[in-house]
Amino acid sequence: EAEVARRASLVQADLRDARARLLADDLVAARTVLEQELADESVLHERRAAVEDELTQARQTEAQLEAALRADLPALASAQETWFALSGLRDRLLGTQTLAAERVRNAQGVDQETLVSTIDPDALDADAVRLAEEETAIASEVAGLRTGLEQALEDRRVAEEAADAEGRRIAALQRAAADRREGLARLHGEVSALRSRAAAADDEVGRLQIAHGDALSRAARAQHDFTALETRVAGLDAGEEGLDAEHERASAELERLTEEWENTKDAASVAERERGALRARLDALELGLHRKDGAGALLAASSTVPGVLGTVAALVHVRSGYEPAVAAALGAAADAVVVADPASAERALRHLRDGEHGRASLLVAGGTAETGDWPALPDHASYAIEVVEAPAELRGALSRLLFQVAVVPDLVAARRLVEQHPELIAVTRDGDTWGSQLVSGGSATQPSLLEIQAAYDETSRQLAEVSTRAQRLNFEISTLEALRLDVADRADVALAKLHESDATLAAVAEELGHYGTQVRSAKAEADRIGSSIAEAIAARDADLAGLSELETRLAAAQQGTDDEPDTSERERLEAAARTARQAEVEVRLALRTAEERARAISGRADEIRRAANSERAARARAAERRGRLIQEGLVARAVGLAAERALNHLEASIGLATEARTEVERGRAGREHQLLEVRGRLRELAREHDELVNSVHRDEMVRTEQRMRIEQLQERAFAEVGLDIEALIADYGPDRPIPFSGTVEEGAEVPEPTAYSREEQTKRLRAAERDLAMLGRVNPLALEEFTAMEERHSFLSAQVEDLKQTRHDLLAIIRDVDSRVQEVFAQAFEDVQVAFTSTFSRLFPGGEGRLVLSDPDDLLTTGIEVEARPAGKKIKRLSLLSGGERSLVAVAFLVALFKARPSPFYILDEVEAALDDTNLGRLL
Repeated sequence: EAEVARRASLVQADLRDARARLLADDLVAARTVLEQELADESVLHERRAAVEDELTQARQTEAQLEAALRADLPALASAQETWFALSGLRDRLLGTQTLAAERVRNAQGVDQETLVSTIDPDALDADAVRLAEEETAIASEVAGLRTGLEQALEDRRVAEEAADAEGRRIAALQRAAADRREGLARLHGEVSALRSRAAAADDEVGRLQIAHGDALSRAARAQHDFTALETRVAGLDAGEEGLDAEHERASAELERLTEEWENTKDAASVAERERGALRARLDALELGLHRKDGAGALLAASSTVPGVLGTVAALVHVRSGYEPAVAAALGAAADAVVVADPASAERALRHLRDGEHGRASLLVAGGTAETGDWPALPDHASYAIEVVEAPAELRGALSRLLFQVAVVPDLVAARRLVEQHPELIAVTRDGDTWGSQLVSGGSATQPSLLEIQAAYDETSRQLAEVSTRAQRLNFEISTLEALRLDVADRADVALAKLHESDATLAAVAEELGHYGTQVRSAKAEADRIGSSIAEAIAARDADLAGLSELETRLAAAQQGTDDEPDTSERERLEAAARTARQAEVEVRLALRTAEERARAISGRADEIRRAANSERAARARAAERRGRLIQEGLVARAVGLAAERALNHLEASIGLATEARTEVERGRAGREHQLLEVRGRLRELAREHDELVNSVHRDEMVRTEQRMRIEQLQERAFAEVGLDIEALIADYGPDRPIPFSGTVEEGAEVPEPTAYSREEQTKRLRAAERDLAMLGRVNPLALEEFTAMEERHSFLSAQVEDLKQTRHDLLAIIRDVDSRVQEVFAQAFEDVQVAFTSTFSRLFPGGEGRLVLSDPDDLLTTGIEVEARPAGKKIKRLSLLSGGERSLVAVAFLVALFKARPSPFYILDEVEAALDDTNLGRLL
């Protein structure tokens, strides 16, 4: 054990010494690089000041040229306006000249014969006078015939009345004779019986009138109570409608907010899933960027290996869609690590070899770009260097790597381009390379760091957008949840008020039905009594009429004789009545004929007069138009001559305006060319200034990193070897010799100190770490612990699979039960709906009723709404119906259930309590 402890102390001392010397070497290298960076900073600042001076001068020149151009604008605008005004005036004069020529042709082609009609207005006036005289004569004839018709009607009426009177007299005489023959005794008995019946009828009418007044009084009182209660019901209905509208609004708002809340929750869930997927993709891409090879080791040791700037993928930005092409063109350089100079490349390779970290490709920054002859490319192709953006120090190296490398869409374009220019190398968008001697490509391989970096950047952007959307949706969910709860409370309050109003309305409706029953009963009784009164009065009047006739017949029978009356006068009067009717028919036919003739010629005279006036007006207009055309022709000829002279002078003016405008435009073109040159110079200076600013900023970042690296090394020195930075450099700096640290045999001389070698010290550190690790403790029970954990894992895995299978079986059972429940419910609802429609139409003749599912898409959670509309009403809510109507709707629903799904027994208790006689009859 003592030997092991001694060995461990020697290894730890050797480890501390090697670590201290490597830390001192890193500190000296970092200080050297920082001093070099500080020296380069002053040169960049001087160049930046010079570029800013040139920028200021160029901007002044640009402002002067812009001011000159603005000064030329009024003159150019004036010249253009003058030219446009003269051109417009010329167009108007040409139009005027054309119009004048057209009017001259119209005046020359006027033909007087075509402007005058052959109809004579005077002849038309003569025809109108003749027709007016005929119409007057026919009107006089019609008036005379109408007078004759009235006289004929009067003669017929007098003759018929005289014949009827004589007929009645003869019938009375004949009836009196018959009565006398049958016996006067029977007439006396009938007269006495009719007198008794008339007296009894008077008594009955009096009694019925008293009962009718009592019934009307009861009906009036019940109607008054019914009207008062109906007014109260109207107020309750108004309140009910307000509550119903409020509840419907709250329910609609709640449904809308719930739907919006659920949609937002779904969108938030989708956003969360997208964010999780993008986060996983980003982590995977990040792992792909940090490859465990030589490049990864260099990036991890960038603090100890100066000059390592980063990977090509991190420093270079490729236009979207061109990553596979640029990666194929760069080859191994696409996954390379960028170093500042050749010395940095040498240190990086030594670090990889000493630490046995593998191999890596290095891209040395700096150098100048290739300036060889680059041939022109077709429109579909572009050089690879044009789609790459890189720092200035890396631009030259990339230009040499991508020298005469063109990017084309496909292999056909690549082959054609190389056939035309054999010195070029064509790369397709898919990463296939085509050269004059070497062609490579095929299916996709492992993506390069450029493609992974582009995918990483795009995924980072998408992740940021999705995260923002998810946060916004979560905020909307919380807001909608609060609004939904508030609206749900309002809907519950409105529903409670609606139920309370429904209860009050139901009680009032029942009382209203009671009063309505009283009113109907009293009115029905009054109607029955009124009918009885009318029947009694009619019977009494009939008896009185029969009594009067019998008394007249009795008197005639007592006074007359038994001889037959003379009928010659009646026959003469009937013959006179027939003659009067025949005369009336003849006069009526003559009147109808005269009226038809009057209607046939009525208005013809006015029409002919209007035609004559129209013809005179047409002749006057034709003469006026001919004169106007001739006058317009004369004026147009003069206007045409004047327009021709004005056009000759105007052409000369337009030529002068054109020359003035051309002169102004020529001067502006020169100044615009100068302005374009100045602006191009400004863009170049601005780009150079931006590059200088970026370089200064990047150098500041590098210096800051170097300072942070020095601070980290200082902290490591104090933490690992317990020395400050000055003592570490003084005792273990690379300029200090390294004493011999091995064992020396007795009597032998100690070897001389050797010079510092980083490679030797790195190997010494690795050997000391391995020796120290070999002296560590070993756990002999690791295999048994692993076996126990493996058995435990197998047991738990079997339990998990059992739970998964059980869950799968339960979900299958649930799906089967849900499917069966939906099927049975759908069939039952369809049967009940058909039975309800039939039963409702029987209980409410002319009405409509149906059952509606509140959520037809989800039969497991849907509710059932009853819509009822009695005949003559537009309402569908049950709460707005009367108590009897609601009872009948409930009975219709129950009967529909019994019809759809019959039961052996039914017990109904007080179903008819709220029903009137009519509805009770329908129920029975």
